[in-house]
Amino acid sequence: MQPIAEGLQFPEGPIVMPDGTIVLVEIRRGTLSRVSTAGDIDVVAELGGGPNGAAIGPDGRCYVCNNGGFEWHDVNGLTLPGEQPVDYAGGSIQVVDLETGEFEVMYSEVDGHLLRGPNDIVFDRSGGFWFTDHGKNRARDRDRGGLYYAAADGSSIAEVVYPLDSPNGVGLSPDEDRVYVAETHSGQVLAWDLVGPGRLAGSSPSRGVFIGSPAGRKLFDSLAMDAHGNVSVATLSTPGITTFTPEGTELEFVPTNDPLTTNIAFGGDDMRTAYITLSGTGRLVSTLWDRPGLKLNY
Repeated sequence: MQPIAEGLQFPEGPIVMPDGTIVLVEIRRGTLSRVSTAGDIDVVAELGGGPNGAAIGPDGRCYVCNNGGFEWHDVNGLTLPGEQPVDYAGGSIQVVDLETGEFEVMYSEVDGHLLRGPNDIVFDRSGGFWFTDHGKNRARDRDRGGLYYAAADGSSIAEVVYPLDSPNGVGLSPDEDRVYVAETHSGQVLAWDLVGPGRLAGSSPSRGVFIGSPAGRKLFDSLAMDAHGNVSVATLSTPGITTFTPEGTELEFVPTNDPLTTNIAFGGDDMRTAYITLSGTGRLVSTLWDRPGLKLNY
């Protein structure tokens, strides 16, 4: 794996831009940042809280899942997120102008329930977006999470699946007839068949279809889809990237050297460069991938 940038403050949510730069969040720093091809880091916007997942929307702005922040711990050279911080004020979906750094809060609740810890996000071709709410952990309890669908213009948001166990990564199949979710603590990938934007097939069970769970102690973080419909999930504890076929076969495990390997994104002219966030050590790296990634809608 080739190093791109170091000294990031718990990077996540990488987006490969047309000019080769990487826009990502730094959760501990509370920023949306841009990494140049030379590895320089510039702050695009100071968002506060805990910016987590990010995606470019149909209007060219960057939509950010803000989880509201964590307590932070430095242990044996690693940065570790902890429980809900004392200054926690809730989660939200923020929208950032990449040119000016100006941002607004688009959503902070659904059906009268406050968003707790929005985590990951993906846009469909109709311009709406799916996102997960991971919830927050406290000393003696933690939230239940869910899967949501919202309009990019701020006009509607819906709770589609609830409850889920610490839902994290979210992705769409190439035909957008299925939505995938990775649960962190259960170490499972689940899927629901779709009949339209934001609409589950009538036969979809509330817990979804079980796709896969790897052997050994592996927890799941964010995910990315490849052009063949395989699901590549950033894997914690036993660190790396775990890839499942749509049928649930574990295709491969690519190890990394950071126990907090949190996300993967694909880019390059042939979509065969994988960009991986190694958050515990604050690094962004890249590597050649055996299969082309799925090109995002925006």
